[in-house]
Amino acid sequence: MDLVSIFGLVLSVVAIIGGQLLEGGHVDSLVQPTAFLIVIGGTLGAVLLQSPLRTVQKGMKMASWVFRPPILDPLGLIEQLAHWSHLARKEGLLSLEAQTESLDDPFLSKGLQLLVDGAEPERLREVMEVEISTYESEMKQAAKIWESAGGYSPTIGILGAVMGLIHVMENLSDPSKLGAGIAVAFVATIYGVGAANLIFLPMAKKLMSNIARTVAIKEMYVDGLVGIANGDNPRIIESRLQGYIV
Repeated sequence: MDLVSIFGLVLSVVAIIGGQLLEGGHVDSLVQPTAFLIVIGGTLGAVLLQSPLRTVQKGMKMASWVFRPPILDPLGLIEQLAHWSHLARKEGLLSLEAQTESLDDPFLSKGLQLLVDGAEPERLREVMEVEISTYESEMKQAAKIWESAGGYSPTIGILGAVMGLIHVMENLSDPSKLGAGIAVAFVATIYGVGAANLIFLPMAKKLMSNIARTVAIKEMYVDGLVGIANGDNPRIIESRLQGYIV
């Protein structure tokens, strides 16, 4: 659980609501279902128009990474690669074949199987880097739906504000209906700008950061396998892989 993300979200919301209360306002004045429907519904529609459904679905699932980032264990992976290197030097690459059955990650399993099959180091790196590139591209496209949402929501908030003002102009003769139109106009802008800068854009940045960390671990793994294929000393492999850890 990423407590920093939770704290950041709570802090931003509390700061805005607290500021509203300090100015003598009421929380109820920020609750406007119509404005919410215009901004969130319009933003979602724009994102669906922009991206394939599969990408949007993946991006929605990735949202959980903001609060529950993927579990990465670079030190454990380095230790495992060093152990494989020792085995390969003592008993040969075929001794690693039994290790593939214990790997749940298809990427890890594929890389080790290529190593066991005797793939040339450069060929192994080439095949695995294609896997990494494809993975990174797909994940970034999915994460960018939140960045796109952050771009659309302020504009749609302004659209909601204009719609609210139109409602006001249509009811100038009936003062009792002016309040609702003005509320929609201003709150829609708050929802649009607030959702973009407090939720959508920060989420996109956090997801990109998590993707970069995941890709770095994959690259470290490939580097380790190539080192084993080249017959490098286990200590040299371990020392080189330590450089991937920030």
